Amino acid sequence: MARITVEDCLDHVDNRFELVMVSSKRARQLAVGGKEPHLPWENDKPTVMALREIESGFVNASILDEKEEPETSLLMESAEVEEEGTTPPEQPAAPEAE
Repeated sequence: MARITVEDCLDHVDNRFELVMVSSKRARQLAVGGKEPHLPWENDKPTVMALREIESGFVNASILDEKEEPETSLLMESAEVEEEGTTPPEQPAAPEAE
């Protein structure tokens, strides 16, 4: 796996600030947003994958204009619990240290 440099990524975005914004948004999409990567995973963390995608030209500053998709799964879960009229099970209390 080749190293990714800031200079390589700057060929695809305007400046370092924008690089941080684009890579962090893309990494978040990969980690928790359910988005699929454009490149094969090579045991990379989401941040490295985001930088690889920027360096390869698959991701650019237009990602900043995309609207965030709301996390409907959590909203749906809480609505189902309210409809059933039950409360979610409580977590057992942690044992107290003596």
